[in-house]
Amino acid sequence: MSREILLGDEAVGLGAIHSGLSGVYAYPGTPSTEIFEFVERATKHMGGVHAFWSTNEKVAYEEALGMSWAGKRALVCMKHVGLNVAADAFMNSAVTGTNGGLVLAVADDPGMHSSQNEQDSRYFAQFALIPCLEPRNQQECYDMMFEAFDMSEELSLPVMVRLVTRIAHSRAGVETRAARDPNPLNPSRDIKKWTLLPSNARVQYKHLTEKQPELLRRSEASRFNELVLAGKRGVITCGIADNYYRENLAGGDDSVLAIRQYPVPVESIRRLVEHVEELLVLEDGYPLVETMIRGLFGLAGVRVAGRMTGELPRTGELDPDIVREALGLAPRPTAHAAADDLANRPPALCKGCPHTDSFRALNEALSSFDNPQVFSDIGCYTLAALPPLEAIHSCVAMGASIGMAAGAAHAGYTPAVAAIGDSTFSHGGITPLLSAVQQGVNLNVLVLDNDTVGMTGTQRSMSTGETLDQIILGAGVAREHLRVITPTPRNHDANVAVIREELAYDGPSVIIARRSCLEAIKKA
Repeated sequence: MSREILLGDEAVGLGAIHSGLSGVYAYPGTPSTEIFEFVERATKHMGGVHAFWSTNEKVAYEEALGMSWAGKRALVCMKHVGLNVAADAFMNSAVTGTNGGLVLAVADDPGMHSSQNEQDSRYFAQFALIPCLEPRNQQECYDMMFEAFDMSEELSLPVMVRLVTRIAHSRAGVETRAARDPNPLNPSRDIKKWTLLPSNARVQYKHLTEKQPELLRRSEASRFNELVLAGKRGVITCGIADNYYRENLAGGDDSVLAIRQYPVPVESIRRLVEHVEELLVLEDGYPLVETMIRGLFGLAGVRVAGRMTGELPRTGELDPDIVREALGLAPRPTAHAAADDLANRPPALCKGCPHTDSFRALNEALSSFDNPQVFSDIGCYTLAALPPLEAIHSCVAMGASIGMAAGAAHAGYTPAVAAIGDSTFSHGGITPLLSAVQQGVNLNVLVLDNDTVGMTGTQRSMSTGETLDQIILGAGVAREHLRVITPTPRNHDANVAVIREELAYDGPSVIIARRSCLEAIKKA
């Protein structure tokens, strides 16, 4: 045993390793990226743990499920919107069940620091009818991995561990345990369990529903759900919100239920509600517990406060000051007033970034059109929406640029231009391109091939260089309308000419702007 200073993400990774991990699967996405990176780095010279970035979150989840089928313990990591991509495999894995332990570590992003939304993954666990653990600190990030893998194998279910940004990206001391040996290879031979034909799926789904009383029993008895009855004001804290509460009122006279294991412990809540006259619900994310407590008609005689009543903001992440105000306490004194005259410092592309030259060329090529719109995607290049480039006009979901451009073209809009990165293309851009080619849609796709996943730290890209070229040709794009340019200031005029030529073509065309990311070159 030892004590280590770890990020919450790192504590999850180390807990998984020490739990007898055999494989980790992920697609990079803040704030979950560091889980995979820690496991990959820590096990590189050990052997025995498979660690290789997946093409997207759905692939990652399916690979992890395959390792579980083989009897080994697998960890799959993603951010909250990544779970949308993995949802098909995730939901059905609750019906098939597991063999070796399967743990999903999903990092939510309340406040949208680096995300398109702030959805709450606890709803996905509730939707899939599986257990969910929500650590309040880095120690529990580590400890809960042992609990989660054991629970997964005992219940034959995947188990979710839900983090939020402040847990994932803050550090604390963690007491570690002795590492366990990995499970032996033990493939599941229960064909009906894993083959979800309707006749089998109905049986498996019935098994899943029959497990729900046991999941609730475990939640009620869990050491992670703590009920203390004292005064007539009740407080429910979920995950990290428990820290924010204790920072303000440690040792106070409130009755407190701390929830860190789901499904929601109904009996504990009933005991709390029967004891108190008012109730404040603190949860970082959506008002899941608050909504469940209110039901359709609320609680007779007990006032419930939280995000839905204005005591807490309806959006964004919580912090100790927000919780303090909700508790009716005066603000803590500060050394000085917060500055309100600071210059705005929006994020920007790196100096010398190839994307800058790509979008300058695209802007000039489009300058002859009346108010042209460019459908973009998720990556570093999304920053081209900001001054001085202001070159893109949408960013919705991984791969959505091509599909949206195709839809605009269907409506008669021209030029329909999509901009997408090389890694995002392999993640979610191949299928909409296939569809567009089959329909002969008049659209132009600019693939920004910088040879890496730049936005999340220069991880490996699955579709770059010659591989990318062959994928695009294999999708059916005519060879004469697959153009490759090198985005540099010296090539600007030639690049503008190429883009204009393809804009004039009536049909699907792809231009690859190929130059390596400077940050990736520095790390090489």
